[in-house]
Amino acid sequence: MTGTVLVRYGELALKSPPVRREFESALRRNLLDQFVRAGRSARLRSDRGHLYLDADDPGAAVRLVRRVFGVTSASVAEEVPTDRAVIRDRLLALSDARLTAGSSFAVRARRTGQHPFTSQELARDLGGDVLERHADRGLRVDLDHPQVELHVEVRGPRTYLYFDREDGPGGLPLGVAGRLVALVDGARGAVGAFLMMKRGCRVALVAPPTGAPFVDPVLARFDPAAVVVRVDGTASAWNGALADLADRTHADGIVVPWTVEALADRPERWGDRVIFSPTVGLTDGEVDARWTTIARLAE
Repeated sequence: MTGTVLVRYGELALKSPPVRREFESALRRNLLDQFVRAGRSARLRSDRGHLYLDADDPGAAVRLVRRVFGVTSASVAEEVPTDRAVIRDRLLALSDARLTAGSSFAVRARRTGQHPFTSQELARDLGGDVLERHADRGLRVDLDHPQVELHVEVRGPRTYLYFDREDGPGGLPLGVAGRLVALVDGARGAVGAFLMMKRGCRVALVAPPTGAPFVDPVLARFDPAAVVVRVDGTASAWNGALADLADRTHADGIVVPWTVEALADRPERWGDRVIFSPTVGLTDGEVDARWTTIARLAE
């Protein structure tokens, strides 16, 4: 059954109107590219601050959306007309399976547009309706740490009901910044490449054998069009590949997994290109923790 995925974005909404339009256009292209490459169909529509995807498999759609830079979160939602009775009836029906005996809950309501009720009034009234409908279950309201959150977003004539938010990578859409080439020889190189992708850069990847587990199942899912060059594990091989790939892709810089000491001895083999090492201040433990979070987004 076709369902709606509510897609939220954050940082790019703060840009000036011309830049915002450019970034939103890039975000839409990147979203649709994920679906095309996955062989899935979806219809994309938008209003200010939100994108909506109508997809045959909303659960699978959320997994694709979570891999798109610029997306802060996504939710599988049910779309209904903005009518108090319709909102109440659908919310009660949807909550029936979620609210077990003795559980705590909260109704989170938001609205945009002109309506004869405030967000607080809507949340209060719907919370009362839930308590009345399920009076035999011993439910309790907990606004601070509820076991179940019932979200109601009123956006003009349409309202969206959902329970969960799936985090996205955030940042800026791929393609709105420069081009880079990154060495991915392990977790540190992979995190560095990811962080530059998150700033909107298109990053081509040089991967020795130790980098393959980080490139194929994870980084390539965030940019299915990424150029990947496989090399052996010798320093001369990856140095040459970085230089050649930077020339071929007209890269503005090189991303390397270096420490402070290595950066102090900057090699000249890459000419005047900028050298980036985004993980230079991170310990190995911090790198591993970040990579665990990144890999989870790609699942």
